[in-house]
Amino acid sequence: MHSRALLVSAAAGLALVASAFGAPPKGVQVVSDSSNRRVDITIDGQPFTSYIWPETLKKPVLFPIVDADGVTLTRGWPLEPRPGERTDHPHHDGLWFNYSNVNGFDFWNNSEAIPAARAAKMGTIVFDRIVSTKSGASRGELVTDSTWIDGQNHSILSQNSTYVFAHSGATRSIDLVVTLKALDHVVFNDDKDGLLGLRVVRWLESPEEKGGTFTDANGNATTVAATTNLPGVAPPTGEYLTSEGVRGEAAWSTRGRWCSLTGHDNAGHAVTVAIFDHPGNIGYPTYWHARGYGLFAANPFGVWQFDKTQPKSDMTVEAGQKLRFRYRIIIHAGDAKQADVAKMWEKYK
Repeated sequence: MHSRALLVSAAAGLALVASAFGAPPKGVQVVSDSSNRRVDITIDGQPFTSYIWPETLKKPVLFPIVDADGVTLTRGWPLEPRPGERTDHPHHDGLWFNYSNVNGFDFWNNSEAIPAARAAKMGTIVFDRIVSTKSGASRGELVTDSTWIDGQNHSILSQNSTYVFAHSGATRSIDLVVTLKALDHVVFNDDKDGLLGLRVVRWLESPEEKGGTFTDANGNATTVAATTNLPGVAPPTGEYLTSEGVRGEAAWSTRGRWCSLTGHDNAGHAVTVAIFDHPGNIGYPTYWHARGYGLFAANPFGVWQFDKTQPKSDMTVEAGQKLRFRYRIIIHAGDAKQADVAKMWEKYK
């Protein structure tokens, strides 16, 4: 099937898993549905997220992501559009892992919106298989394999990903461990678009967003409008905070062990989302590609792109060599003080 029908109401699909057999199952359930190209994750019968690989996307993603109170924190467009959402950057889908300049090919910006003339410069991450799934009382696990294929149809990287889904009170978390193995000579060129990305719901955007034109590594521009309040749509209230105490839009291009984003919807429901960079990662502490329009990303490779006082820092990986990355994503149903991200970080490191 080659249709967005596979994605019709991902949240409804999660709810169906929860109720298909009567009483909602307890604990963290990780349920594979390969015929519909998805794995659904529920907590005590309630939706958390889904790992999906529809033919309409150029990489596997987690979508949607829902907090402990049932509130969705990921942008719906283009998979499940909602009124008042931004429609920029069609490649920003849920939570994903890829990069914009690998051997000169752009994996980050690829989407169905790319014109045919640019296709040869893009890269695609192709889902290969589900290695294993595990469900449990307080945590569940999903392991997958995929392959990075460049615009000339060459396989250049194999990717093994382990997702651990957990919960404790008002906090849900996703631990991601990615192992990349070079299948050829591979260069991660110094660039700004990468590596772990999340696109958030409108009310988690920054009220300070002034808009502008954002250009990718190939000089392709995307225009983003300034923040405006729309009737009936929750206004942006999001604020970034890094481990180094940098707040708001100033967090972009700075480094830190962690970065959080806190905001609230029209009902006053607060959510804090945080990304932890592991001390063992390349480029630790990472640069934060954290934009006011709703892109929240960690990028260890864009050294010169974020700090022009630094030399360009391309990373070469020869065939057979491996790179390993570890991150934790925190989703807390509460404000920054309630979340106490710094304390959570101490337990993670």
